[in-house]
Parts: sequence; structure tokens; C-alpha cells
Amino acid sequence: MAQQLLMPKATAVWLVDNTSLSFDQIAEFCAMHPLEIKAIADGEAAQGIKGLDPLMNGQLSREEIERAEKNPAHKLKIAPPKVRVPESKRKGPRYTPVSKRQDRPNAILWLVRNHPELENAAISRLVGTTKNTIEAIRERTHWNSANLVPMDPVTLGLCTQIDLDLEVEKATRGLPPKPEDLAEEERLLSASQTQEWLSSGPSFDQKPKDEDQELDAAAVFAKLSSMKSSTDEDEEGH
Repeated sequence: MAQQLLMPKATAVWLVDNTSLSFDQIAEFCAMHPLEIKAIADGEAAQGIKGLDPLMNGQLSREEIERAEKNPAHKLKIAPPKVRVPESKRKGPRYTPVSKRQDRPNAILWLVRNHPELENAAISRLVGTTKNTIEAIRERTHWNSANLVPMDPVTLGLCTQIDLDLEVEKATRGLPPKPEDLAEEERLLSASQTQEWLSSGPSFDQKPKDEDQELDAAAVFAKLSSMKSSTDEDEEGH
């Protein structure tokens, strides 16, 4: 990847003000037209732009500028960067270690059975396989279908639980809820229903039923005692 000049117009302003390079040399180095460089030199363009020193950011060396000043035919070259930044790799299927590649069909079968909402592209991102292999396992035409055993790809180490949850969330976004999820929601009372049940339930101020029974029995015995005492008094009176 070719290195690009940082802030070409600001660099051109600095080169015009601080060097004796020709307009053509500056224009070619900054990827501009020579007339633009002439306009900068005449003060007709880039009046509000502050010059950027290419020596400070390491894109030019003093020796390279002096060499170009002595030879008008010399073309300025950007200095190689001091720090190499690795280029980002193109996104593709997840890399799977050789030792775990034999487990991929089992992981694909597990995903197909437990998460039918996942598309082939999502499964490919999770376990690093091809769409043809996924279709063969879906249709039971894989060469080793008879020996495949569903195995969780997270347990096998082919993907993380976070990656799996993200793919499932993407696949189920906008889909109607499953019947078992609806049944679970029906079994759970809502907050309003719970509050209504609590308000209609027995009050904590009410006495226990057993205590009421004890009070009633005591009253009966007291009444019997009073009746017996009154009978004894009548007999003594006679």
C-alpha cells in the first residue's frame, strides 16, 4: 500500500515558504496542479492555511529537500515510515485450528438443530466453514452424516458464547416469539396481577383460624360452667 502525504495543501504552503523547490516539484509531491502552487506563492490561494512542516512529521528529510533544490529534475519521495502499521485483513470465515477442524461438522449439526433461525452465513462466521458443507449437513448428504453427533461449538472451543448469542440475537430480531416463550410468559404473573393478588389475599391483621376456634371452645366451657353452678344453687334452694 503506497504511503499518502498528510495534508497536501498545508505541506505545499510550507514548501513554498521555506524552500526554493520549483512549482512542478512541489505540485508533483503534493499531488496538486502547478498553477495551484503558483497561486499559493502569489498569495491568491490557501491564505488561511497554516503550513505543515513535512520534516516534523517525518514525511520528508532535509537531505531529500536539498537534493531536489540542487536538481530541478529530481522528484521528491516520501520518507518510509518509522513505524509499520499492519494492514487490516479482509474479513472472511473464522480461522479454525487444524486440531479442531474435525469437530466442525458436529458443531454445525448442533447449530442446525438447536438454532434453525441461523442462516448459513452466520454459521460460517461462527465455526469457520463453507456454505456447501452447511447445506450438506442440513440435507443429510454429508459424506459422514451417519457418524455425526451434535456438539456445542462453544464447548468445542470453535466460538465464544458471546459470538453465538450475538448471532442468535441478529437472527431472531423481528421474528415472532416461540410458543414455549409465550407459555412461559403466561405462567409468570405480571406486576399488576401480583399486586392485585396480594391486595385480595388474607390480611395480616386477621387472627388465625385456630385461635378463633380456641376462643369459641373457651366460651362454650365457660357457659357450661355457669349453667352447672346455677343448677347447683337451685338444688340447694329446694
